[in-house]
Amino acid sequence: MGISYKITDWLPTSVKEVRARGWDELDVILFSGDAYVDHPSFGAAVIGRLLEAEGLRVAIVPQPNWRDDLRDFIKLGTPRLFFGITAGSMDSMVNHYTANIRLRSNDAYTPGGKAGFRPDYAVTVYTRILKRLFPDTPVVIGGIEASLRRAAHYDYWSDSLKPSVLVDSGADLLTYGMGERVVLDIARAMHNGYNLNLLRKLRQVAFLADDRYVDSLGDEALRLHGFEKCLKDRRAFGENFVRIETESNRMEARTLVEPVGDRFVVINPPYPKLSEQELDHSFGLPYTRLPHPRYNGKGDIPAYEMIKFSVNLHRGCFGGCSFCTISAHQAKFVSSRSEESVLDEVRKLTRMPGFKGYISDLGGPSANMYRMKGKNPDICAQCKKPSCISPVICKNLNADHTPLLDIYKEVDSMPEIKRSFVGSGIRYDLLLHRYTDDNLNKAAHTYMEELIARHVSGRLKVAPEHTEDNVLKMMRKPSFELFGQFKKIFDRVNKQHGLNQQLIPYFISSHPGCTETDMANLAIQTKKLHFQLEQVQDFTPTPMTLATEMYYTGYHPYTLEKVYTARTKEQKLAQRQFFFWYKPEFRRQITQALQRIGKKDLIGKLFGR
Repeated sequence: MGISYKITDWLPTSVKEVRARGWDELDVILFSGDAYVDHPSFGAAVIGRLLEAEGLRVAIVPQPNWRDDLRDFIKLGTPRLFFGITAGSMDSMVNHYTANIRLRSNDAYTPGGKAGFRPDYAVTVYTRILKRLFPDTPVVIGGIEASLRRAAHYDYWSDSLKPSVLVDSGADLLTYGMGERVVLDIARAMHNGYNLNLLRKLRQVAFLADDRYVDSLGDEALRLHGFEKCLKDRRAFGENFVRIETESNRMEARTLVEPVGDRFVVINPPYPKLSEQELDHSFGLPYTRLPHPRYNGKGDIPAYEMIKFSVNLHRGCFGGCSFCTISAHQAKFVSSRSEESVLDEVRKLTRMPGFKGYISDLGGPSANMYRMKGKNPDICAQCKKPSCISPVICKNLNADHTPLLDIYKEVDSMPEIKRSFVGSGIRYDLLLHRYTDDNLNKAAHTYMEELIARHVSGRLKVAPEHTEDNVLKMMRKPSFELFGQFKKIFDRVNKQHGLNQQLIPYFISSHPGCTETDMANLAIQTKKLHFQLEQVQDFTPTPMTLATEMYYTGYHPYTLEKVYTARTKEQKLAQRQFFFWYKPEFRRQITQALQRIGKKDLIGKLFGR
């Protein structure tokens, strides 16, 4: 039986909705670059619901118009505590542009998939408007765009080094990472007014300070090279990255201080990972799980349609891939929900309009990292490596797949559930590794069989990313041989169960360290496995990743070895074309490219029978 909703079941987005709740004042007003979907996968909804659960009066202004008379920024007045700003679930520049910096024609976070409803550098644009209109009201920025631009960073779209987004935006405070704890602490610190001293003591915030404040930190703080020095010296910028990544992967990090002009960006250490109870609380808030009714008749919101019948089991990822921002934002240490919390969300799903008995994804950042952590936390406390599984799987990692199997079993036993699928990417290196504990090996084997036989919705996504070991090393990814092993198991289980499922591998071109020869070898290797690739992408440098540092500086910041990177549009397209060797229209130019780079011997391997 379906649920009937009233407008007050959503957080208010207009004066009329605020009045419908009987409020004459708001405590916090959130601005978001996304449409408002009241669902735990959308950050503004999570922050709004958490503040609401604290007894605060919260409203959301989704996708405000920044080009007119700015009425969207004024309509709800001045909040008692602060304005909160997020660009949305993606960095606005990644949302707007392709890897070749061509404007996208769609936006998955807008009704009807329409583009043009958020500005470039949305955090900065929204903040500047609010600081101009309400100069005395604190503005707190957060979400993925602010989080990954918290320090000086390379900006691919302007091809320049930019200072912390705090400098460009003029925000009073920045929160980085997942915001559940920090936003509540900020609200409590501001309860009796803006108290700078209290706010500066909070974890997981960044702010601008003067030399007097920085001197008061003493030796506790780790000094980074200044922004102006990084502009002149790319090696200094690379050294900064190593320090920032190292600290962000520690259980107990240090405060970071980065000079910029006559001020300093101060980045306080993050909180420890969320406890099971905290994560359960966040996911258990009274979300409608639906887009706001203001979008009725305006078309589906593609990002919501993709996840509306999915369940997120955990946070964080210890893969540490060079090109990925997950660990920089969600952290390396995995926080997992309780089984009961997951099952409770599944029960809510079954009562949603349009539910037909199928769960599209029981997943997470990497689907099969649920409940995984170090066996001995003391060893983890000393560790500062960016990855628990690259270049080798850590002996201290408890990679037990049993809790995940238990959840699959419980979900599938519910009478309302016909099938549950895994739509998130899986780490097959965790499944194929030989552990010293044979129970882990058995659980991994059982998980593979169960996954392939019962939880694939026709296609299983995995991400080898490349075939060549020299490129994979740069990516912090395992050898392509493991993909071959996994494909054999996938094909065998399919045959045993009479299934006709596809394995869909993801690959990246133009990653730092990758050459045209590497791409030609990738084409040959994937041809041998009878793949005609679909899920491919050109590398896009995004702030705060190792791959972006290599792209910008031209060398590996940890080893100082020089790294070749395709940078021009022509170089990028020359690599990308090898994905499509099987298309007749690419054959001639690929043949010419192989002749040009002195690899005529590969022509026969690629185009011969």
